[in-house]
Amino acid sequence: MDPIPIGFRQIDYVIAVAETGSTAAAARLVNVSQPSVSLAVARLEETLGQPLFRRAAGQGMTPTAFGRRKLVEFRSLRSQMRALLAADDGSGALPPVLELGVFSTLGPLYVPALIRAFRARLPGVRLRLHEADLETLHDWLETGRIDLALVYDFGRSGDVELLPLVDVPPYALVAGDHPLATRGSVDLKTLLADPLILVNLPQSRDYFLSIIQSRGLVADIALETGSTEMLRSMVASGLGVGLLATELPYRTTYDGGEVAHLALEDPVPAHRVALARPARLPGTWVARAFEEVATGMFPGLGKPA
Repeated sequence: MDPIPIGFRQIDYVIAVAETGSTAAAARLVNVSQPSVSLAVARLEETLGQPLFRRAAGQGMTPTAFGRRKLVEFRSLRSQMRALLAADDGSGALPPVLELGVFSTLGPLYVPALIRAFRARLPGVRLRLHEADLETLHDWLETGRIDLALVYDFGRSGDVELLPLVDVPPYALVAGDHPLATRGSVDLKTLLADPLILVNLPQSRDYFLSIIQSRGLVADIALETGSTEMLRSMVASGLGVGLLATELPYRTTYDGGEVAHLALEDPVPAHRVALARPARLPGTWVARAFEEVATGMFPGLGKPA
């Protein structure tokens, strides 16, 4: 039997280069010398017969198309090896790891309780969080960088499967002293008589604009922000009205202002919160355990008691 010319240490080094963009940064990440990382990359490329990375002066190292495909397989191999070396209760020679991606606006509401429940079930598992926008999370799933991601389902699939958790309706946000604040609900036409403060995260922005356009309306966009807390504070300060989907159980903003939540009277599509997973990679038992925890806690998770 011919020996396998690739070792798991080499695979770790190549993954580190992909995640950091250079052999120097990868060496610091895995705590070895830079020549060791460079040699591992060179030997893997020689064995595979194609370059894994593009080298560009001042731009670091980025995976080639071939490299991206191989990185998916390398990460899958590493996950499977971790699972092989760990017992089902998280004990064993190597603690299992769950790489969990989280859409930034969903994290504060749902993730702490999910982690607490998951650790109670599997205390020996290491969990690493990766917060990002939806586009980045989909890319990380497709390349195997993360095992699961808590996301909104905006209809993009690709090489990603979705496990639905709960549907949440979008709602309007106005300042606590706004004339609409005590109404409880509002239609979009009335709401958009005021300037709109818009969430400008990828896909979220398009979602809210599509809702407005579907009603034949045009919004006067006063400001845009990637932060829900910034949006809430600006609304509380009277700079405009807002649209959100993540239902936060408090009305006070970071700067002490007040906002009011209003249900939308228009028939608009709900946001679907889901767990996303790579479609082409075998899920580990750790990922399946987290899925079971999540499905058991939704749809009640995140709602005020």
